[in-house]
Amino acid sequence: MNVWSWISELPNSDEWAESDSPLVYELASSGQGSIHLKADRTSGSNSEAAVTFTICLQGFHPFDGQKHLWVSEKCPLSAEKPFLPLLLQLLQEIISRSPTAPDSTCPRSQLQKLRPEPVAWIMDSHSPNSFSCFFNIVFIMHLFWLCVCDAPSEAGLLYFESLLAPTLETVSSKNAPVLRTFLTTVGVDTELCFIRTLGYIITKLCISRELGVGLQSLVPIPCLNPRLYYATEAHGFWVLKGYAPVKTMKLARSTGQKSLPSIDVKESILRYTLAHQQLEALVQLEYTVGFCEGCIQVNARVDNIRLHVAKLGFKKDDDVDFPDEKQFPSRVRIWVGPEIGATYVSGLSLGRFTENEERQVELKKIVKGRFGKSKVLDVKAAARTSTRSRTRNWRMDQDAEGNAAIFDAVLYDNETGIEVATWRAANQSGDEPVHGLRRRYTGANRPFTKTGGVVLGGDEYGEEVEWRVSKEMEGSVLKWRIGGEVWLSYWPNETESSYFETRYVEWCDEVDLPLIPPKLSI
Repeated sequence: MNVWSWISELPNSDEWAESDSPLVYELASSGQGSIHLKADRTSGSNSEAAVTFTICLQGFHPFDGQKHLWVSEKCPLSAEKPFLPLLLQLLQEIISRSPTAPDSTCPRSQLQKLRPEPVAWIMDSHSPNSFSCFFNIVFIMHLFWLCVCDAPSEAGLLYFESLLAPTLETVSSKNAPVLRTFLTTVGVDTELCFIRTLGYIITKLCISRELGVGLQSLVPIPCLNPRLYYATEAHGFWVLKGYAPVKTMKLARSTGQKSLPSIDVKESILRYTLAHQQLEALVQLEYTVGFCEGCIQVNARVDNIRLHVAKLGFKKDDDVDFPDEKQFPSRVRIWVGPEIGATYVSGLSLGRFTENEERQVELKKIVKGRFGKSKVLDVKAAARTSTRSRTRNWRMDQDAEGNAAIFDAVLYDNETGIEVATWRAANQSGDEPVHGLRRRYTGANRPFTKTGGVVLGGDEYGEEVEWRVSKEMEGSVLKWRIGGEVWLSYWPNETESSYFETRYVEWCDEVDLPLIPPKLSI
């Protein structure tokens, strides 16, 4: 499917008379019917030539004939970018229907309309093939609501089989650089709305595939790993952002591989609730560059690691089954360093290896004494010292692999002392696991935020790490790699259940490291 190429090749106003029949592009078809995109030549303001797009169904019962699902605003053919209004309308409607958390500080109603300048720049700054891939993603996301909510079930099934799955495969390929550019230019609030909509659509596809509702031709779930992450460099920061719907994360361990139809109703509803969640991660590293006589010093430290698990739904908390049951971050492993095979780095120094806390013991001493020949105890003294040790759920470490520095944070259960991400039930008897992470989102000593996330600051990771780079690289811009692994786990929180699982996702990207000395002021 290449919708953008078809739109771009529409006849201009001189070749396309208003009396001509609408031009039709068949998006998908089956024995029950087909989905079409139509372009009609119309007149806009001041009688200028314009085009209107319509998405319609053909032949599906009970309509049998033609049913219009959506009509676009008019796009003036005489404009410099005649189809920019179409793209803006699609994006705006996607954002306006995105899942948002009930406690969000930026509800959809407060989002302003997209500014046309960044979107127009994206259209100009990428090749037609790259932009076509991005437009296909936007168009398919917009089509989701029409085919799932406003169309017969046969049309929805055709959409999942023939349009959604093949398009999502391109999101994980190298042919989607425009998606990254879009996310970095539209602002973080719009980015979250767009990504949560995409995550919701991906989740529905994964669940449908798992249930096997006629989607035998789709790719297996482990192969569906969209590239929803990117890294950037700006203002002395390296930033890695990653998004992962829970159903696309690799399953590391769980109570079993039973499918939904074979388990009891309560557990199936619990799994369905857990599936509609998405990991949203931000890793922010601060770096500095120093120019010495014999080398260049590159220093980096953790500024912020923020892990949030968002609910991909539209209901309020009091209407959702198991509102207090969420996946929670149980480990995060971040690495940063020069590109693989680089020979210009001569050394790496870590700020902390492993934290060995001192054992603090309570002591009590009693001193007895006598004076003269008296049998009566005349002197008795006692001294007691006691100290307190502070225990934390999260343990932070630094490590190295080659010239890459590794920042590791691992969650432990204070009650049992086990590492949460690697825990596995001793048997599959169905007994509920015993742990100290119940009611983990309440209380003064909770290891998570009230919304179920984790914020790790730079002060918890100790000192910065340092690389020494050859002086010959001065004046160049190097590629530095940054990546991470995040584990999400589920243990029962408020409900009684024997179900548990741990999933993980891995991201890796490149950022710029400018080794340009500052200009001396005169």
